[in-house]
Amino acid sequence: MKSCFTKEAKILSHSEKETLYRKLLQSAEEQYRKLQSRIEKVDEWMKEAKSSMVALESGTSEVRCQGGFKNQVHTQILEGWSVFDHCTTSMRLVYPCREVSEMDAEDELDLAEMEKLKETEKACLEILKKYDFTEWELVEWSEQQAVFNFLYDSLTLTVVFGPQTDGEFFAARPSRSIISLDFESFLDEEQAPPSSCLVQKLIFQFIESRGSWQEKCPTLCYLPQALFDISLVVNRCKILGEELEFLRRWGAKFHLLETDIKDTEVKLLFSSSVAFAKFELTLALSHDYPSAVLPFRAQTQIGNVGEKEIAAVLSRVPAGHHYLRRIVTSIHQKLLQGPR
Repeated sequence: MKSCFTKEAKILSHSEKETLYRKLLQSAEEQYRKLQSRIEKVDEWMKEAKSSMVALESGTSEVRCQGGFKNQVHTQILEGWSVFDHCTTSMRLVYPCREVSEMDAEDELDLAEMEKLKETEKACLEILKKYDFTEWELVEWSEQQAVFNFLYDSLTLTVVFGPQTDGEFFAARPSRSIISLDFESFLDEEQAPPSSCLVQKLIFQFIESRGSWQEKCPTLCYLPQALFDISLVVNRCKILGEELEFLRRWGAKFHLLETDIKDTEVKLLFSSSVAFAKFELTLALSHDYPSAVLPFRAQTQIGNVGEKEIAAVLSRVPAGHHYLRRIVTSIHQKLLQGPR
């Protein structure tokens, strides 16, 4: 529960940071545009000053040659100096503007660094999401019990609390003893697809393999680890169910004619006219999937592909994520692409 609140707080914080950074970027861009406009004006004034100084020098030459135009030249000189003073004053403003420009450049670098950090943060959150095995949902928490749902509400865990325990704390409160942990399935096996039934069987296979859950989880302090262990198995079995549905739907791409599920075994029927081969592969699944190598049986119906050839292919497929799909893909690539 605490982790859920922490995640929500992080999401809100990241959203607020994004809004703040966007406003800072807009402000910096606006300041940059204003600065560019002022610099362009100063450039225009400098050109005007240069033009006036050229006119001033020309007027001075005329004075030397023609003394009768003193008043006219004097007027030109005054105008030239006026423009020059204006440009000098403007130049005094240029240097602070340049300092502001340098500061804006630093701000842009900082904002670029912030953008990189945001991208890194996003990538880290994606990794956390990918490897987050939290599959439980808290439905009820009272003084008497807590109820957790798993796997689209098809599996429920009810934890019954006992009296407080001395010297132990859970969530900054005195811990409670646990009287019982009861698992119950709400899956309608008559209506559910075979893959869902298989997933439920494997999960309960794991639950039964652990023996007494009350002994392994005597107080609330042990409950988070129990929830994690269950979530890990539920997550793996859920992915297995998704793999089976994928093969049932797209198996023809891998020369897979049929995917049949019986109890905890999966029977795969492959057929390829190009390889002149048809054989049946039966895989025995358990709650350890996909961390353990799958036992198998093979039966040749047409061609020369038998258990020996299949074993050679499966030996090169390591256990791990999407194990079943990789087995099917490897058989398709190694055994069904041409005659043997």
